[in-house]
Amino acid sequence: MTTKNMKRLLTCILCLVVVVNLQAQTKWSTEKAAQWYQKQGWVRGCNFQPSTAINQLEMFQAASFDPQTIDKELGWAEGLGLNVMRVFLHHVAWTSDPSGFKNRLNQYLQISQKHGIKTMFVFFDDCWNDEYHPGKQPEPKVGIHNSGWVRDPGTMILNHPDSLPMLEKYVKDVMTTFKNDDRILLWDLYNEPGNNQYFGKSLPLVKAVFGWARAVNPSQPISAGVWNWGDKFNELNQFQLENSDIITYHQYGYSDKHKNIIGDLRQHNRPLICTEYMARRNGSLFQTIMPILKQENIGAINWGFVAGKTNTIYAWSTPMPDGKEPDLWFHDIYRKDGSAFSDDEITIIKSLTGKK
Repeated sequence: MTTKNMKRLLTCILCLVVVVNLQAQTKWSTEKAAQWYQKQGWVRGCNFQPSTAINQLEMFQAASFDPQTIDKELGWAEGLGLNVMRVFLHHVAWTSDPSGFKNRLNQYLQISQKHGIKTMFVFFDDCWNDEYHPGKQPEPKVGIHNSGWVRDPGTMILNHPDSLPMLEKYVKDVMTTFKNDDRILLWDLYNEPGNNQYFGKSLPLVKAVFGWARAVNPSQPISAGVWNWGDKFNELNQFQLENSDIITYHQYGYSDKHKNIIGDLRQHNRPLICTEYMARRNGSLFQTIMPILKQENIGAINWGFVAGKTNTIYAWSTPMPDGKEPDLWFHDIYRKDGSAFSDDEITIIKSLTGKK
């Protein structure tokens, strides 16, 4: 081969590599998203936190990781006919022990797979407490919803923008490790960005994490769910909807409101997964919402599974100082002993998932 032809060949190879890289870093086509979703069957599950963990750190730190409880409770989920769990991570669990953290994620995935359940991992979160630390986590505050849940990274990223390279390394390391793992359904990059009155202050990190995820180019789709339709969230919502492979969303309202949201989101011509619903006091019930989601072939992932340290049987802003079990739970399905809040709900869920 002549030198001239060799240069032409190298130029063509270089152009091909550039094209491949560009294709790898773009949103999935509507056809690819639809084909992927069709293979999954109807997605249904819960936001999962074992009853023995108050937050994301207690769930995945070495000293408090509890595979026995995880195995038991995911067994109950299997019995309900659930096939996916949404699970929150935290960068501090990684910075404290990167290899151990990833090993525990793998152990969690092994347990989950044993029960026929895929996982939706969540990286960042703007909800609840802004202060966090490695090591022993606080005990629950009596009767207070999610008293020990922690944001990630919270205002730390605003006060210390130099931490961005660390967060990038964290996301890319975890995603690269599991980028071709079919035990993972989807990467949920950011939970409720803009919450706690951050509004647009969260947008730079939202954009950054989408860029990091595209650079990894996982086999699984990526998303960040829309959750607030107020004017202050317009720019966030637009970016999330325009850059998510699969559209995810939260809706804790009554069935009429939920149907309206579905109608609006259908305009994007992509599969839909509701990654948070079911707040009994709000009228968002398994009896009313789950049948709608199944009929519409929308993923149905409610908040909460087993009542425990998160205290999510109590409502968001209605603490119960005596810590008594409320007559009407806000979230969750089971008690720690495996008894259900409502046997009627169990019957309805099983009828929809095909379990007897």
